[in-house]
Amino acid sequence: MARHVIDDMKSHMEKTLNVLKNEFQKVRTGRASTSMLDAVKVDYYGNLSPVSQVATLAVPEPRTITITPWEAKSIPAIEKAILNANIGLTPSNDGRSIRLNLPPLTGERRKEIVKDMRKKAEDDKVALRNIRRDAIDRLKKLEKEKLLTEDELKKLEKEVQDITKSYETKIDEAVAHKEKEVMEV
Repeated sequence: MARHVIDDMKSHMEKTLNVLKNEFQKVRTGRASTSMLDAVKVDYYGNLSPVSQVATLAVPEPRTITITPWEAKSIPAIEKAILNANIGLTPSNDGRSIRLNLPPLTGERRKEIVKDMRKKAEDDKVALRNIRRDAIDRLKKLEKEKLLTEDELKKLEKEVQDITKSYETKIDEAVAHKEKEVMEV
């Protein structure tokens, strides 16, 4: 029963970490990345589809993304979707493909991005602590129901704390890695 509480807690913490990492992939750095377009949905034959499902995405140069639609007539719909997504990029097309040129980030904008990332990471650390608190509460409830001894509870509380610390460290590492990417000129 106590193992289930620990496993459940780990699962929730892993999900929190994965959500943070996915959000960091969408953060614009000085380099082009096709993941910047993950949130862009194109109206394709009446269905909203991700750009990657209606075109081939490529990064031929560090500051350029090319989008080659499978059907040339979908170019206007893709351009409209990119503009509506408010990702700060203006598409230009040559009739067969769309090019997105990333303007260089200013030093001020880079610092602003890092600040936002740190705030998000801190919010996720608070979420981890809430998950930890819930797990400890569940373990204490098991102890009250006489399913755990006091010694077992103490050991499990220490394990919960150690797991929480490890996930906080993983969040710090993710922030540091992405911060390095953002600040790289």
